[in-house]
Amino acid sequence: MNTKDTNKIGIGNIYYAIIFLLIGLIMLSAVYSVSIGQVNIPFKQSMEILMHTLTNGRFGSLDNIESESYLNIILQVRMPRVIFALLIGIGLSLCGTVMQAVVQNPLADPYILGISSGASLGATFAILVGFGSGALLSQFGVAFGAFVGAMITSIAVLVLSSIGGKATSVKLVLSGVVIGALCSSFSSLIIYFANDAEGIKTVTFWSMGSLASSSWSKIPIMAVVVLLGCGMFLFQHRVLNTMLLGDESAITLGINLSVYRKFYMIVTALITGTMVAYAGMIGFVGLIIPHISRGIFGSDHKRLMLGTLLLGGLFLIWADILSRTLIHNVELPIGIITSVIGSPLFIYMIVKKGYNFGG
Repeated sequence: MNTKDTNKIGIGNIYYAIIFLLIGLIMLSAVYSVSIGQVNIPFKQSMEILMHTLTNGRFGSLDNIESESYLNIILQVRMPRVIFALLIGIGLSLCGTVMQAVVQNPLADPYILGISSGASLGATFAILVGFGSGALLSQFGVAFGAFVGAMITSIAVLVLSSIGGKATSVKLVLSGVVIGALCSSFSSLIIYFANDAEGIKTVTFWSMGSLASSSWSKIPIMAVVVLLGCGMFLFQHRVLNTMLLGDESAITLGINLSVYRKFYMIVTALITGTMVAYAGMIGFVGLIIPHISRGIFGSDHKRLMLGTLLLGGLFLIWADILSRTLIHNVELPIGIITSVIGSPLFIYMIVKKGYNFGG
């Protein structure tokens, strides 16, 4: 890596201090998130309830809890939502970081490369055509449809970008934009001809991103997919760093980047498809969080990846808090919040910093 990275703030002991700070902020943000809503719960009582539950009664007391309903509100309604926000923030940031390395382009993320649009098309098909309503696939139909859509889109982007020679980062981004627009058109076509008012309402709200459907029953699938992806990519830093150097450097190191690119695209498609199925389209997280993280930790993926995952989880927890509290008694789609925050931030980084992979 270049010598510029050695001067980054995320080096040595400071790196671990920042990591522990992010973990602490996530924990405090989670407690704050379960405390606010239509029923406001005192922060200290929320902390007592969570400590009592997580430690099986060893720490935290329920004696001073004002209302028994607080337990149900926190444990059954708000806590699954916080975990959902954390996992999706982690997953989107992970996919964005990997995609940017795969195509050697800081503009890449699942949204721009069309993978989210493909997952959206698959999920829209499942909701409105009825694929997800069968008894056998009632729980997994939408998720399966989103995954299939994401996979087909990934393959289509790879094939289209490889036509006429070797796939370049520019061709990958342009192919993703074209395929994404095509998927969006088909989604609109399905909505236009669907004779299902409730389904159309669901798809419309879901297409803007929402954590309203979060529940304990959906968390295991989401957690397995996202955490397995994180576990894998945390140990792929050598290959990801090599991708930033280019194919010629990879050949001298004995690494076949073509194989890794295809494999990484498949894994990110799986993660993206799962997240889109459960939370809809949430843009800009996978685009801006890796940028911010590189500015803090540098471009070495060995340090970058963990910081990016934590920062992404923290960001989406607060985006969810804003979506529930900005307007009284109204829940805004979380995709609107991430776009409103993300787009001007991204413009600022381009104009003021001339961003590249060095941070």
